[in-house]
Amino acid sequence: MIQREVTDAENTRWTCVQAYSGLQDTLSEKAAAIAKTGEGKITVVCTPSGGAQTVRLELDENWHGKLSDQALVEAISKQR
Repeated sequence: MIQREVTDAENTRWTCVQAYSGLQDTLSEKAAAIAKTGEGKITVVCTPSGGAQTVRLELDENWHGKLSDQALVEAISKQR
């Protein structure tokens, strides 16, 4: 399971992971294929360290390697 941690301006640490990535390989692949949007986006769930609400984002498939920390924090802030 690929996950990333980022910290926003309010010092909240967010742990972000692709939805369904913790399932067994075959199930994970099927769930990820179903969850993919028509634009090739995938659902990423970001969970905060404090009292903030969990955020669901629609990001490009390569979000974990291509999206900067700042861009990920901005996406979280926009969705809140």
